Amino acid sequence: MEEDKYGFVQDGETEEIVLRFERMKRSNKSCYFDVIELEAIIDYYLDSDNSAKAFEAMSFACELHPHSVPIQVRKARVLLDKGRAMDALSICKKIENIEPGNYEIAICKGTALAMLGDLTGARKMFDVAIDSEEEEVENTLFNIISILQNLNYYEHIIPYLLRLNELEPDFHAHLYDLAFAYDKINDYENSVFYYRKYLDEEPNSDSAWYNLGIIYNKTSRYDEAVDAYDYALAINPENTFALFNKANILSNQERYAEALELYTEFVTEEPDSLEGLTYLAECYDKTGNEEMARKYYMAAIDMTPEFSDPWYGLGLLYLNRNKAAESIPYLKRAVELDEENPDCWFSLGKAYAGVKNIKSALKCFKKTIKIDPYFDDAWLELGLIVAILGSFKSAIPLLEDARKVIGDVPGLSYILGSCYLQTKEYDEALLTLSRAADLDDKLFDEFSSIFPEKLMTPELLELFNK
Repeated sequence: MEEDKYGFVQDGETEEIVLRFERMKRSNKSCYFDVIELEAIIDYYLDSDNSAKAFEAMSFACELHPHSVPIQVRKARVLLDKGRAMDALSICKKIENIEPGNYEIAICKGTALAMLGDLTGARKMFDVAIDSEEEEVENTLFNIISILQNLNYYEHIIPYLLRLNELEPDFHAHLYDLAFAYDKINDYENSVFYYRKYLDEEPNSDSAWYNLGIIYNKTSRYDEAVDAYDYALAINPENTFALFNKANILSNQERYAEALELYTEFVTEEPDSLEGLTYLAECYDKTGNEEMARKYYMAAIDMTPEFSDPWYGLGLLYLNRNKAAESIPYLKRAVELDEENPDCWFSLGKAYAGVKNIKSALKCFKKTIKIDPYFDDAWLELGLIVAILGSFKSAIPLLEDARKVIGDVPGLSYILGSCYLQTKEYDEALLTLSRAADLDDKLFDEFSSIFPEKLMTPELLELFNK
């Protein structure tokens, strides 16, 4: 049937009008449509997200009824749909003087102003629209909320949502929308509050439990996040996102055996998930199953060779097992694929240091710091290499700069103290090493090899004996 071909879902009258318009366009014969009919046609196409057909219908309507305010309003809406806010605003300014209290004009003008970033002006026009449609204020509020949501102005949505919730307290979806909006503006306390209120009314909403789990995870309430994901899975066992997020929390808590079971289930359900394969491989690595870890890292690499995470994971697998040479090809590939990842550069530097390629190691650690000046371990490795090479004088300004950036990190202070000692700046050595000992005296044994006893002063010997 013709109706099935075009997929019309609106009422029969609108359907027939749109079919008649479609027939006219196909036959290239001119037909007459009154203003109300053309409004329905344009609205239909806009509601169907068919901007090309909406523009075509609007152009025809403007030719047929050029002075009709309702048609000009539709023209503004079509232009807004195409992102032409200034053109739409120009139309609204012309026709608002003709019909100053027109609800549709106020909504269009408010939308245009919001798109142009004038939220104060937009709110004024939305208030005009609300005052103009007092009998249907709920629909007006809903339209305003939809407009602001499409523009990602979640902070400005909330007052309208709160008012709509007061007017329709039995429509629980407003609580869900409030929780979601508060989440978007990082007001997690209110987000949790409204998700809990919504779940009091709709306890079987797996999406609400899932979203609540995300908020708990963001706020480090991990046990509550796991509980929320469990509720989501109990309601909908096919919610693989809840399964994956729960596994991530357990893995981060080093509960690898539990996480491994969940990752395996997730990968069974989502075999094409690169993140799932990579995290499963990492979990196998953490539990000591090197063979299975390699298997899943390679599966992820085979699926998408341009995804850096499995290359990096495979490199770490070898590096953490003191197989620096074997790790380098994988870490190099990870760096090639993700050049701005400081972790990849740092690990590659550690691998080069492990095979005594000091020049390449230095390059990697310097690149790490360039990307992330607060990467403490990279500063430590860089300073340690410079000290080991005997470049103590050049190491001192480098390490002093590092201390200005990352603060008094104990390991850094021990290396800096050693450099002062080697250059016979004993007062600075004593001051720096005293500070290091105050921060963490247990670290001294780890760095003791860089403090030659022959250079020790009585004051330093007394400090270390303590």
